[in-house]
Amino acid sequence: MASESETGNVMEIASVAEAIEWQAQHMERAGSPNNARILRSLLAVMETQTATGRRIANWQGLTLEDAMPLRVAGGFHYLLLTGEEERLADVYRGAITDQGQVDDLIVEIVQRHDHTLLPWLDGPPQTNEAGRSASVMAGLLWLSGKLGPKFELTEIGASAGVNTMMARYFYNLGGVKVGPSLSSITIAPEWRGDPPPANPVEIVGIKGCDIKPIDLTDERQAIRLKSYIWPEAMERLARMDAAIAMAERAAPDLVQMDAGDFVEERLAAPQEVGVTRVLFHTVMWQYMPQVTRERITAAMEAAGERATAGKPLAWIKVETNRATFKHELRVRYWPGGSEEVKLAEAHPHGAWVEWQGEG
Repeated sequence: MASESETGNVMEIASVAEAIEWQAQHMERAGSPNNARILRSLLAVMETQTATGRRIANWQGLTLEDAMPLRVAGGFHYLLLTGEEERLADVYRGAITDQGQVDDLIVEIVQRHDHTLLPWLDGPPQTNEAGRSASVMAGLLWLSGKLGPKFELTEIGASAGVNTMMARYFYNLGGVKVGPSLSSITIAPEWRGDPPPANPVEIVGIKGCDIKPIDLTDERQAIRLKSYIWPEAMERLARMDAAIAMAERAAPDLVQMDAGDFVEERLAAPQEVGVTRVLFHTVMWQYMPQVTRERITAAMEAAGERATAGKPLAWIKVETNRATFKHELRVRYWPGGSEEVKLAEAHPHGAWVEWQGEG
């Protein structure tokens, strides 16, 4: 059975089959039951003599952290988006719901497209989702009341930089409105609980990094990114198209760099008085090596000790709690409040946010 490790929030998995079932259940709870059936069909794929099936069956390491099932799920969606396998549309829209029928179809598709699907297992999914920035913005609204309204943002694991463009989005968070009202992207999740504090927020700068950034202006890279969106999520697909168009007009400020190096470089740069320096990330912490997590944590805590009222520091995390299947918004800031505060829970892709505040 899955269990909580001593390192915190990392689930240890006893078998590949358990990892597949965990991810399928996560998909169902997040509103993607059809895609979950495809994930469960990987159990049948493991029994085939395909290269993809053998690699899945013999997968080594922390399967949940690797997100192996989501890697190959992106490959299946890619086959549909590129017109290579239109039969998948019947599964994604729920026309085929019998698991045995899904298994038979997926096995046949893997046998036919083995050479295309196998490379999708080489790296973790790039689930860049603008909806997750609703939690980040809610965190900024809360921080504004503690540290002031001006923020300089640093994003790690930025993927294609979709959330690095968040200053260009319009937000309606439980009636609290932030950002340019004429933006082509509106982020308005179902809001549960009290609204966040209606404090002013001004993002004076924002820059992101990724170890393998995606160029939204490159059609091949953009379609790969869209492949990782769960196919039932039509609103997310439309929002990604809008983000691609936005990037074509003005690309996000994004660099290829190790997250540890990037954080240390950004923390060492001169900081303007009256501007809070913020590190944020959404659903990427689990994919980094433990040594990198420890390095970033040490760098932030050291910088926090140096922070002053005129040059504050904050850390916004939107990451998954694997026990509840929910994402949690957690915030730390310096000086004056170095303990991490859980402010909200959220849908994995930002469809809803449940505000809890400080208590």
